[in-house]
Amino acid sequence: MPIEILMPALSPTMEEGTLAKWLVKEGDEVQSGDVIAEIETDKATMEFEAVDEGIMGPLVVPEGTEGVQVNTVIALMLEEGEDASDVSAPAAATPAAPAAPAEASPASAAPQAVPSSQAADGSRVFASPLARRIAADAQIDLSAVAGTGPRGRIVKKDVEAAIAGGTAQAAASAPAAAAVSASPAAAPAPAVMAQSADAASVARMYEGRDYEEIPLDGMRKTIAARLTEAKQTIPHFYLRRDIRLDALLKFRADLNSQLESRGVKLSVNDFIIKACALALQAAPDANAVWAGDRMLKLKPSDVAVAVAIEGGLFTPVLKDAETKTLSTLSAEMKDLATRARDRKLAPHEYQGGSFAISNLGMFGIDNFDAVINPPHGAILAVGAGVKKPVVGKDGTLEAATVMSVTLSVDHRVIDGALGAELLKHIVDYLENPMSMLV
Repeated sequence: MPIEILMPALSPTMEEGTLAKWLVKEGDEVQSGDVIAEIETDKATMEFEAVDEGIMGPLVVPEGTEGVQVNTVIALMLEEGEDASDVSAPAAATPAAPAAPAEASPASAAPQAVPSSQAADGSRVFASPLARRIAADAQIDLSAVAGTGPRGRIVKKDVEAAIAGGTAQAAASAPAAAAVSASPAAAPAPAVMAQSADAASVARMYEGRDYEEIPLDGMRKTIAARLTEAKQTIPHFYLRRDIRLDALLKFRADLNSQLESRGVKLSVNDFIIKACALALQAAPDANAVWAGDRMLKLKPSDVAVAVAIEGGLFTPVLKDAETKTLSTLSAEMKDLATRARDRKLAPHEYQGGSFAISNLGMFGIDNFDAVINPPHGAILAVGAGVKKPVVGKDGTLEAATVMSVTLSVDHRVIDGALGAELLKHIVDYLENPMSMLV
């Protein structure tokens, strides 16, 4: 019996993806760990590795296919002794959704083998098709099996070890789970109908006008959903400060001249990242995220930085930024930004963090208000450094390079006084850059 290769869930929120490219063809011999395809999620193009070994059978889903649901059969792998001519590929690349009606008997629902795809707490269990089949035959509950495959996936040897070790059999809870899994199918219908109605009404407004219709890709859909959520559910408030950059610019020039032989060139943004990371340590109560019915107060400073790419943006996260040198932050940021523009970031590289930075100063923007990226507690909007007349400490008028910043704050997480304290620390570090090295 051939092994079914399913569309993988490459991030916790992934529901569908694009099968961008097959890296194997029918008849190729594949070993566990071989990269067999490239999958585009809403944020990145990621490599998909084979978990089992065998001969590639029919490639059910052609490369370039969009909107392939997670757990859809995308290809078949032949086991020893099987021949491609004896295998019939599924007729359609759609997931085999449970179609049992509400009055279905427990006996008819039992073969769904729910324990092999879902744990008791509702979380998903990742296992290879062969491991699922062996577990179903032996009535093994996969939620009780520890996986040793890539990213903790359960493979054949794990199930065999569980059988040998006498792992408890799966509980007979398939009927209830099947009913739960069948019920959400109709839920999106009202939202889809509403979106279709809105699209049709907007299109009618522009009848007779020349326009190009641009369908939304996964990234744009995600951006639209998250920013709508942010503005509808997060009570934003804004704090603004002007920062004198003259001392920082001189300090940066001195450092860059000394680091030139090592090929290191620090940017103003590198100093901003470091200043924000240290400020979160100086105001630890502001280093927090909103988690629905509670707040999570982080100990490290994990700072996200918005990176514009074609068709959207990424927010790669610089973890433990308070402990890293300026040169390390600079190199790491350059690497993350480059791979973000190529959509080669892994989910763990752009998820998480408690604080974000959005810098539009290089585009000549003086100041703006950024939208908080949930579940972050705040985001700093950075404008351009501009020469302005300022009043010096002795009361005389002088020219200075001034940068305007705006801190957008989630009032559920950070109150006004705490937000002002956080912003004061950021300003102090940037106006006294030497203190960042102490």
